[in-house]
Amino acid sequence: MPKSNKIYLDYAASVSPNPSSIHEFGVEAKKKLEKARVETANILGARASEIIFTSGGTESNNLAIQGVVLSSKEKGLPHIITTNIEHASVIETFQMLEKRKLAQISIVEVEATGIVDPKKIKKAIKKNTVLISVMYANNEIGTIQPIKEIAKEIRHYKKQNKINNIFFHTDAVQAVNYLDLNVEKLGVDMLTISGSKILGAGRVGVLYKKKSVPLVSLFYGGDQEMGLRPGTENLEAIVKFSKALKLTQKIKDKEVLRLKKLRDYFFTKLSKIPFKIVRNGDLNHRLPNNINITIPNIPSDLLVIELSALGIMASAKSACKSGDGKASHVIKAINKDIKETDGSLRFSLGRDTTKADIDYTLKAFSQILFKLKKWYN
Repeated sequence: MPKSNKIYLDYAASVSPNPSSIHEFGVEAKKKLEKARVETANILGARASEIIFTSGGTESNNLAIQGVVLSSKEKGLPHIITTNIEHASVIETFQMLEKRKLAQISIVEVEATGIVDPKKIKKAIKKNTVLISVMYANNEIGTIQPIKEIAKEIRHYKKQNKINNIFFHTDAVQAVNYLDLNVEKLGVDMLTISGSKILGAGRVGVLYKKKSVPLVSLFYGGDQEMGLRPGTENLEAIVKFSKALKLTQKIKDKEVLRLKKLRDYFFTKLSKIPFKIVRNGDLNHRLPNNINITIPNIPSDLLVIELSALGIMASAKSACKSGDGKASHVIKAINKDIKETDGSLRFSLGRDTTKADIDYTLKAFSQILFKLKKWYN
């Protein structure tokens, strides 16, 4: 006699029900998957068929960039454009494609504010340009790029030259909690988001791909995700992600105001510490949760370790590149005079951050700077 009136004998497909299976459990799993897809699409102002679930932001960025390049290579060497402060998953993918002679690349420099001039993006476009990728908000210095204006410049170029095969992608991983994600308003053809930046979400990524964008899959072996991301979907993580994304959108406006007050308070109090502290990135066009500073002559790693010893977890740069021992390429991009001995710190606030946390951090940070003042010579 079975323990229940349902007997699962499809463990070879998946230990938990596989959304691709046609039996009852598989059909139920498929319904949950498609519900999450619809909910995600609604938030982005997209069609459900334009939502591709991946393992995370890095995979989504790679699929967008490599997918367009590989779909275009038969027409000659494609040209792609990005900026010099992109996440490693974008800029290193560009460099790989150039090294393998799969694409010609242009890297547009941002201004000292950490914001790119849309007209410079338009100026970089060539006859063989197929893709432009500019991040929505920077992961290190928090600067918000003028995505709508860049999209407008691209549309003007396409109209002037009577072409349609230039696609615009934005990495919106850092923007997901705080900025408008409506793809029609932004004017983008592809957009990347990740559950890793949303409290309560699973380890999952999303690539919005406009129906008209041609993509070649990076993997083979299945028809899942419109044939662009084969492999059994991480259903549990996807469902968690869609629920967390909906909550994030619900509380976004209130949370943005709360964090902006904390961020500005942090910057104001920092200015009263009697040491040279340089704010990195524009203050007005910036994520509400981002504080990024440079302290001359004190190494970043030392500052991070000293803060950690006092119970404060901050970072020197992107966590993806924290172990490479090199200065941040983002800080170098906006400050040509920065030295290897100059330390940069990123304090990023979140849903659990309080004013008491900020006050303790500022007091501890001031003590650390006085302790390490021998480096100020």
